Formats: sequence, C-alpha cells, structure tokens
Amino acid sequence: MNVTILGSGSRGNAILVESGDTRLLVDAGFSGRDLERRLAEVEVDPASLTALLVTHDHGDHTRGMGVAARRWNVPLYLTELTRNACRQLLDGSEEVRTYESASPVEIGGLVVTPFLTVHDAIDPVAVTVTEAGTGEKLGIATDLGRATAGVRHALRCCDVLVLESNHDEILLRESPYPWSVKARIGGSHGHLSNRAAGELVTELFHDGLCAVVLAHLSENANEPSLAREVVGQALARRRFSGMLDVAAQDRPMAPIDVTRLKALRLPPQMALF
Repeated sequence: MNVTILGSGSRGNAILVESGDTRLLVDAGFSGRDLERRLAEVEVDPASLTALLVTHDHGDHTRGMGVAARRWNVPLYLTELTRNACRQLLDGSEEVRTYESASPVEIGGLVVTPFLTVHDAIDPVAVTVTEAGTGEKLGIATDLGRATAGVRHALRCCDVLVLESNHDEILLRESPYPWSVKARIGGSHGHLSNRAAGELVTELFHDGLCAVVLAHLSENANEPSLAREVVGQALARRRFSGMLDVAAQDRPMAPIDVTRLKALRLPPQMALF
C-alpha cells in the first residue's frame, strides 16, 4: 500500500491510497484543476482513479468532488446525508454509490471502513483503509472534535495514522478569528489541538505503528514545528521509532510506502523473509 497526502488544511484536503491497480482518492477538497495539478506532481493520471470517497460535506473536503466524478468518470462514494447536503456540487450525471458508517466498502484491493466522528458536519465520518492481501491498515481522521471510544476503537492497530493536529491552544486564543469561531474550533465538535492529538496517538500507539502524519493544521493557529514537537514528545514517551511528519497545505507529500516501512521495523532476520 502507498499513501500520498495531496494536501491537508483548512483550504483543502485530499489523500491518495494505492494498492496494485486500485487508486482511491479520499476527499476532494480542491478544485478540479488543482486536484489534477497535484496528481500530476505525483505522476498519477486522474483517469486512472478507481474511486473517490468523501468523508463529510464541508467544502475543504468536497470542493472538487463533482468535477472529479464527471471529468474522470470516477465512482463517487458518500453517505446519503452528505449527498443531500452537497446537491449543489452534483448534476445527476455522476455515478454515486452511498455507504453507511460501520459498514465496510470493498474498492478494488482495498477495504474501507467508515466510522462516525464528532464534528460539526451533517454526517461526518473518518475511515480506515485496509489492503485486503496484506492486512496493512491506514487510519485517516482529520476532523475530530474529540476522540470518542468509537474513534479510538476504529483506529486501533493502524500501520500508518493520518491524524488531525489542528491548532495550538495558545495560538488559537491569540488568533484573529472571532470568538465564535475560536469556540467552534476548540469545542467538542470542532478540531483536535496538538495536545489532544498527542494524547490520542499515545493511546493508539502499538509496536507495529510505522508512521504518523499530522494533518489539517490551522494556518492561523498552529505551526508545523509546534505540532511536531508536541506530538513527537508524546510519541517519544512510548519509544516510538517510526516516521513522524506534517502534511502541507500547498503541496503533496512524498508517497509513503507502507510495506517498506513495515519491513524496516522488523528484526533483521525477519526482514529477510
């Protein structure tokens, strides 16, 4: 399995997951033209996409979904409530396939399991993506007001975790946002702080965790260095020795080869087999 974060933040989110001939795009929060540019940067032809799955109705996750589905003839997966909330982005010609939370969806060689989150959207979910052949598991949770027991259960035993680390609590208080926006971001239906992300990743840590990517950082209330420091310190207490990175808003990350990262964590004699 390969994972490429095409961009993540309040201005747009999209993640490409690849397994063999299967190419799944999770969220399409950029314009169609921008999505095409970002895919070209990682040498992926948009017409080769197998499916597009949308997690909730906010514009930074849906902006380009209709254009992508129509222009590249890509099946569009979303919940019925999210579909209704995004009617203005669709013209009826798209191939829409609805899914329900907690019901796994098979897309080529991948199994996507959506689960409910606490966020101020119509029907928000996060997802795990498991490669059917190898069992490699990716967790994507970029919009969390708080980490519920259900979220923690769903994200257990991930090999790679893409986790929201939206804001620094002090920078949020000092930010230029109106107080109503600050309350929304920091509230139980908003976004995770660096501190909360650190606490959650500590709970989710296990010996097989290969990589943690911090995502959906606020441009006005966070700094990549702060997010990395806070979550890095939390992981260090668990003796985490894998990859820790921060997703950028304006450019794709280098692809994460999950199989290679797992092999690097094996004892030398096991890595030979």
